[in-house]
Amino acid sequence: MDKILVIKHGALGDVVLATGPFAAIRNHHPDAHITLLTTPAYACMLKESGYFNDIWIDTRPKIYNIFAFLGLIQKIRRGHFSRIYDLQTSERTGWYFSLLNTPKPEWVGIAKGASHPHDTETRTFMHTVERQKEQLAVAGIAELPKPNLDWLTADISRFNAPKPYALIAAGGSSHRPGKRWPASHYGIVCAWLSKNGVTPLLIGTKAEESVLTTIEALCPEAINLLGKTNFNEIAELARGALCAIGNDTGPIHLIATTGCPSLVLFSQFSDPALCAPRGSNVTIMSKPRLAELLPETVIEQVTKFLHQVR
Repeated sequence: MDKILVIKHGALGDVVLATGPFAAIRNHHPDAHITLLTTPAYACMLKESGYFNDIWIDTRPKIYNIFAFLGLIQKIRRGHFSRIYDLQTSERTGWYFSLLNTPKPEWVGIAKGASHPHDTETRTFMHTVERQKEQLAVAGIAELPKPNLDWLTADISRFNAPKPYALIAAGGSSHRPGKRWPASHYGIVCAWLSKNGVTPLLIGTKAEESVLTTIEALCPEAINLLGKTNFNEIAELARGALCAIGNDTGPIHLIATTGCPSLVLFSQFSDPALCAPRGSNVTIMSKPRLAELLPETVIEQVTKFLHQVR
């Protein structure tokens, strides 16, 4: 039996976009024992996908943490993999390849010396999905399914979410504030939604507490689900949502992939041509400075979503 290793660490949006390659690799190696090497945040979620026989955790030890780092390399060596798909294509995974014993397993990625190198000069200018499609084609995988999360389900009855509702993903990386649309703008849109009979559901983690609190102050009718939702529940809520509005952040990728009508807001700090969410109903709005994107402009697009279902 062939033994295959797939490497994908994160982040959430990238993991969601990698579900197409995950399926393609499984389809290409239907009888192989496929192991995923990923980070703790995504292990439970991806275990449910059915694409992998085993999931290993990579804590991504620093290279100077020699015992932990070489311990991981030794584990990969002992896996006796015939092929490794490096979907992370990072400097770290390049080190993994360089430290494997010779003869090395087949390596699909950008590491120097890879058996199946994706070395096109345009790869860094391609959207993640098209880049992965080209990378897998080098290894003989011609068909790449779209990102899919049909297997990510949950019982959401405990939320008792009043329909119709809209999901609001107003957070994002705290170290990249330029990617966030102002909370006050979200508050105005949420108040408009509530006035028009749509309940805003606010999702986020502890890091977004101040953002969600600001929105709540402007729209008391909103339901604050801060810290109350996992990946499965967000996906299930998305399937029942009228629409979703969010910044360029992981949860909006998850939401968009379910088919939920999704409005995604981009600033100059990320390029939708390279990393926009993929789904059947995704609209992108972009301004160099997101504060310059007016709530009224967003409301115009949300109105179109409402007309789709009314």
